[in-house]
Amino acid sequence: MTDLYYIEDDPNIALAVREYLEPRGFRVSACATLAEAKRRLYEKVPACVLLDWNMPDGRGDRFCRWIRENWRDLPVIFLTVRGDSPDIVAGFRNGADDYVVKPFSLEVLYSRILAVLRRTGGTAERYLSCGGIRIDQDRRTVSCRSEEISLSAAEYQLLLCLMRNRGRTVTREKLLEQVWDVNGNYVNDNTLTVTMKRLRDKLSQPECLKTVRSVGYRMEDMSMEDTI
Repeated sequence: MTDLYYIEDDPNIALAVREYLEPRGFRVSACATLAEAKRRLYEKVPACVLLDWNMPDGRGDRFCRWIRENWRDLPVIFLTVRGDSPDIVAGFRNGADDYVVKPFSLEVLYSRILAVLRRTGGTAERYLSCGGIRIDQDRRTVSCRSEEISLSAAEYQLLLCLMRNRGRTVTREKLLEQVWDVNGNYVNDNTLTVTMKRLRDKLSQPECLKTVRSVGYRMEDMSMEDTI
C-alpha cells in the first residue's frame, strides 16, 4: 500500500476519496486540520499529499510552502474550489506539483496522482522522520524542527541506524557493529556512550530517543503539539 495524506476538513469528500483510492493501492489518512497534518508529517512522510486551500486553522498555500521548505521533493496536489487563475498560479508558486479544482472526477484525480508519482519516484523512502527529527538520506542531512543540524559521520550513522529501526530496540552490540565495526573501526563500548551523548546534545535531548537500560536504544514517535 502507498501512503497518502489527504488534508481536507469536509469528512464526506475525504471519505469518497479514500473509498475510491484504497482499493487501488493507496492507504489514505485524512487530516481535518493543518495541525494534524503537520503532526503526521513529522511522524512519517507519505508518498503524496492532497491539500485543500481553505482549512479551519490556516491556509493551504502557506502549508504547501512549509512542506516545500522541509521536504523539497514531497509531491503536493491541491484539491480546492479556488479555481481562478491567480489562485492556481499562487498554488504552483508555493510549491504544488499539480492543481485540481472541485468538483473533480475521482478517476481523473487517480490518474493525476499516478502521473505525479511517476515523475517524483520513491520520495517517501528518501525521508526518515521521528519526533520532529528528519533525515534526508539523499542529501545526508539532518534537521530538528526545521533547523538543520551538523553531525559527525559517526553521529549521523548512529541516528540513521536508529531511525531505520524506528519503534524497535537496537542493542548496543548491533549499533557498534553497524556504525563502527562494519568499516573496520573496532572501538570499545564507551565510544558508543560518548557518541550518543553528543548526538542527544545536538538534537536538544529529544524525547523520542529512548534508552533501554542495559540493552540499547530505541526511537519512538511522540505526540507533536506544534501549531502551524
